[in-house]
Amino acid sequence: MSASGSQHGGLPVLALARDAGERLVFGEVTVLLRVTSEESGGAFTLFEEVPPLVDTPRHVHAREDELFYSLEGEHLIEVGAEEHAIGPGGLVLGPRGVPHAQRRVVPGRGRLLVLTSPAGTLGPEAYAAASERHGLTWLP
Repeated sequence: MSASGSQHGGLPVLALARDAGERLVFGEVTVLLRVTSEESGGAFTLFEEVPPLVDTPRHVHAREDELFYSLEGEHLIEVGAEEHAIGPGGLVLGPRGVPHAQRRVVPGRGRLLVLTSPAGTLGPEAYAAASERHGLTWLP
């Protein structure tokens, strides 16, 4: 990630090349962290799923809204009792407190860009703390 010398609202201007960012691996899941909580001043976290692509089981966020934006492929996004089919350029918002999940129409095909707001707890320190608290060990 690169930051120019200018500041807007106390934050540096960020410019990011394709496929740039921090890769985080958690078990079978790999994400490319595009904008961190620190870089957005806590406003949001932005990450992209990268291969191997896996579906996200039903879960709920207590503090963050989660927006799914389809970059490639067809996806089924479940929010509450509703299921939404989206393709490239389509998006679905999963509000905090509402259970949601995502799966690909063709397993392993399709990329999502995911935004959590306010900034979610995505990052090595957050996963390490949660793993320790719940007795999880992530294997390569």
